[in-house]
Amino acid sequence: MATPHISAGSGAFADTVLLPGDPLRAKFIAEQYLEQAECINQVRGMLAYTGNYKGLRVSVMGSGMGIPSCSIYARELYTEYEVKQIIRVGSCGAIQGDIQLNDIILAMGACTDSGVNRARLAGHDFAAIADYGLLKRVADQALADQVPVRVGNVVSTDLFYAPSGELMDRADQMGVLAVEMEAAGLYGVAAEYGAKALTVLTVSDHIRRDEQLSSDARERSFHSMMKLTLDALLD
Repeated sequence: MATPHISAGSGAFADTVLLPGDPLRAKFIAEQYLEQAECINQVRGMLAYTGNYKGLRVSVMGSGMGIPSCSIYARELYTEYEVKQIIRVGSCGAIQGDIQLNDIILAMGACTDSGVNRARLAGHDFAAIADYGLLKRVADQALADQVPVRVGNVVSTDLFYAPSGELMDRADQMGVLAVEMEAAGLYGVAAEYGAKALTVLTVSDHIRRDEQLSSDARERSFHSMMKLTLDALLD
């Protein structure tokens, strides 16, 4: 069942796929959190693995950077491999002043400067939102574990090095929590194919205060996000 971008066989992916941007992060997740993890894709260096987390079969795969790359992999996972739900696990830059480094954000919705979701809705605006069931599971798990999370809107931008700060100014005014590069595209693909999606993010930078986590701090904060997300998937 190979696609132009994935060489895994039929049934190689679990119903649930975690989707970090970096393929080496996918490898790290497989090694650190999954038992009996098997590498099932290496095409274009986009590593994918399937293993078990506390008895639950889970896959993890890199998506690359940005909406176009993420959308290609999400579409092929949903349509060719019959994946039921994709959870993007990644980092973001905070916009709101009361958000701190290391905070975890659940992206209930994702606005964007990309035109992909307008193309999906015949030129009209499309509200790119997470699957409520997945969102509630992770939010409930956070409450049970006493892990503080923020739930709200993010903005998925096409430009990492933006020439103007106008978008961030407007997003700040409208209560958008953070900026990242994939969620709006993932939510659009999920809606198009009747599948489920969620984005869980760790704040690695603060855009307004020009703050960044060190590499060691990024790894520690990433662990909190991964444990929360994986535990929420357990029955």
